[in-house]
Amino acid sequence: MSIRVFVDGEEGTTGLQIRKRLERHGGVELLAIDPSRRKDPLARQALLSEAEVAFLCLPDVASREAVILAEGLPVRLIDASTAFRTDSAWVYGLPELGLRDRLRTAVRVSVPGCYATGFLLLVAPLVRAGILPSDYPVACHAVSGFSGRGKKGIAEYTADDSESMRSPRHYALGLAHKHVPEMHKMSGLDHPPHFMPIIGPYFAGMVVSVALHTRLLAKSADPASIQEIYALFYRNEPFIRVLPENDDSALENGFLPATNCNGTNRVDLFTCGTPDLVAVMARFDNLGKGASGAAVQCMNVMCGFDEATGTTVEADGR
Repeated sequence: MSIRVFVDGEEGTTGLQIRKRLERHGGVELLAIDPSRRKDPLARQALLSEAEVAFLCLPDVASREAVILAEGLPVRLIDASTAFRTDSAWVYGLPELGLRDRLRTAVRVSVPGCYATGFLLLVAPLVRAGILPSDYPVACHAVSGFSGRGKKGIAEYTADDSESMRSPRHYALGLAHKHVPEMHKMSGLDHPPHFMPIIGPYFAGMVVSVALHTRLLAKSADPASIQEIYALFYRNEPFIRVLPENDDSALENGFLPATNCNGTNRVDLFTCGTPDLVAVMARFDNLGKGASGAAVQCMNVMCGFDEATGTTVEADGR
């Protein structure tokens, strides 16, 4: 089986990564646009009409324009922007949250944000299990490689070797990061989380962490019982690896590297702490399961391919 695929916006970071994966997929025929016409609506619409699946790797405004261009066409759309992640007319592209059946028949799919992916994989199972109250004041911290900033950010980090750029840098200090709406909607929480992202001075790899006070949980819990919830919830998920609680073997001299899943579509879930304080963490490639790998996984579910096909690439450490 082979399907015709168009990547609208393939020159951007996510688009390039999707194309890398599709080139080794084996089940797709890639349609290419003339580079000189990549912003030409008629040229794009012609390819959208020819494609069976199209990835939209565009800014929000341009993604909305592409959807208008695709109106009335049989093409199935997979959007990597923020534009449709809380739109009920679109299927949220995180199969691991019980959305696989909807994805199989979906014609409009929105790929989750990278930070939101880690957050939801950590929080949603605990809310559904009745451990984490829906009104819990959740605080989340996350660190990402600078590739998450896109081509402009990559260029800035590549060109500037100042001490400031070589330090971790907090951002979105207004506490209104663009991923928060989907984190709120898809988690089952009553209120948006307090979310603080950090950019690190390395290319790719991400760790999302949430701290829990067990005295505030709805049921008695500790690191072991929370780890068991994850192990049960994700027992049939090929991309989720749940490690034992307080697993020192996963650390390097006591440190948790953010880069060990790079090039893969895998998510490592860690649970650590004490009977009073628990930390849960998700580690993955922000370019993989956090973006392009997830997009290709969604296509595989939609089109009947093995989910792992074409989801990995050689890790790019730059």
